[in-house]
Amino acid sequence: MTITEASTTANRQIARAAGTVMAAFILSNLTGLVRQILVTNAFGTRGVIDAYNAASTYPDLIFSLVAGGALASAFVPVLAGFLNKNDRRGAWYLSSGVGNLVFLVLTVISLVSIPLAPQIVHRFLAPDFGPAQGALTVSLMRILLITPAIFGVSGLIMGILNSHQVFIWSALAPTMYWLGMIFGVLFLVPSMGIYGLAWGAVLGAVMHLLIQLPGLFRLPARRYFPTLGLHFPAVREVGRLMGPRLLGVAIVQLNFVVNTILATGQPIGSLSAIKYAWAVMTMPQVVIAQSIAIAALPTFSAQVARGELGNMRVSLAATLRGVLLLSLPATFGLILLREPLIALLFQHGEFTAQSTEMVAWALLWYTVGLLGHSVVEIVARAFYALHDTKTPVLVGAVAMSLNLVFSLVFSALFTWLGWMPHGGLALANSLATFLEMVGLLVFMRRRLSGLEGRRILIGLAQAGLATLVMSVGLWIWLQNTSSLPIWVIVLGGVCLGGLLYVSVVLALGVSEAKALIAAVLRKARSLTSHA
Repeated sequence: MTITEASTTANRQIARAAGTVMAAFILSNLTGLVRQILVTNAFGTRGVIDAYNAASTYPDLIFSLVAGGALASAFVPVLAGFLNKNDRRGAWYLSSGVGNLVFLVLTVISLVSIPLAPQIVHRFLAPDFGPAQGALTVSLMRILLITPAIFGVSGLIMGILNSHQVFIWSALAPTMYWLGMIFGVLFLVPSMGIYGLAWGAVLGAVMHLLIQLPGLFRLPARRYFPTLGLHFPAVREVGRLMGPRLLGVAIVQLNFVVNTILATGQPIGSLSAIKYAWAVMTMPQVVIAQSIAIAALPTFSAQVARGELGNMRVSLAATLRGVLLLSLPATFGLILLREPLIALLFQHGEFTAQSTEMVAWALLWYTVGLLGHSVVEIVARAFYALHDTKTPVLVGAVAMSLNLVFSLVFSALFTWLGWMPHGGLALANSLATFLEMVGLLVFMRRRLSGLEGRRILIGLAQAGLATLVMSVGLWIWLQNTSSLPIWVIVLGGVCLGGLLYVSVVLALGVSEAKALIAAVLRKARSLTSHA
């Protein structure tokens, strides 16, 4: 099979998997959106939700350090090597050892952290909170510390399923988490207050794990070994690959912690505003970039295991083109529609017009970095497939170190300009991520002796022209619809923007758009024939 034929097959495999993950992530985002609406309706941007957001930072931190992206990026490429050799016993021995280690480490850290929660909150996480808000944060953190070990096991199962090219169950897991929190808001919060939201998160973590078990139990030659696997070379290889990645994750999480600390010292509601804005910005980023990246990593890893770097280069270029074609219009569409969108989604109950203004302000500066976040997701996965966790960590460490500096500088600058300072925290993240994207692309181009740069630039130019036409159309729409109901403004803007963008892309003859339409038509004909 030639490079062109092999890469075409791989690209189709990535596209099919990405379509499955993307559909599940759309469902997850819609469910998460409902959860966010219910939470904002119940708590707005008051002090109690700031306490919850601060309390969730530490459990998220220890999960991310031990079993988050670092584990997936190290575990999947090593597991792919066993599966490529059809060594099922070795694959399950590796999975058992890593899973047992992750559960043990996270359980111990959580148990040790429970009595230390007051020191963690008052000295490290939220030193500017008053006594009552600080005590509430401590209590919420102790509940949320139940979740890291559950998420650790669940995250490992995600990696196992994805390595076997099974994506649907793990892609549905985030939806289960949001459903747990929705249950907490609807049925626990009325009697328990903010504590009901925390217990809803625990329920969601359990559901996040349980939804994946049917897929796990259907895998071939499944076995469990009661071992830590410390003597097994593959387990040590996962640890070796995780080492540099842990440093990168630690730096990223440190940025979130610093932002939390800085936001707690800003006007009330600033922390919640950046949390809500980040959640909205990551919706298109999850659907577009994370779904494609999750689908691409097993394929990239298999190509590397077979020594097919030429095929991987072609597949990576095609993947980047697809991400650019989707993320660029999402960026400008979200920037233009941010205020009516936030008002439509959240401006109910305790969430006031001032809350909308605060969240929309942060969303503006976060969305500037959407393209950078999307490209980083893909290129970083390509490095992990190459068993290279050092390069993305070094680049990310430099970028996120700059983010710390940018956060202080831009917060102060925004205050000096009379702007809401939490917007400076969002801008710092966007600028640092853009620099990270540039660095990763430069090093990947050297690693693969090229990146099909001409094809990528052509795709960027096509997406840029279509986005320009879309943005002009959206701007005219917004200028002439201010008196209409907010839902008409948002829905009409989304439909108009999408129609303009797709029309221009098709007129330009973009191959990915034609392939997508052809795939949709094939699926429709298939469904019709089975009906």
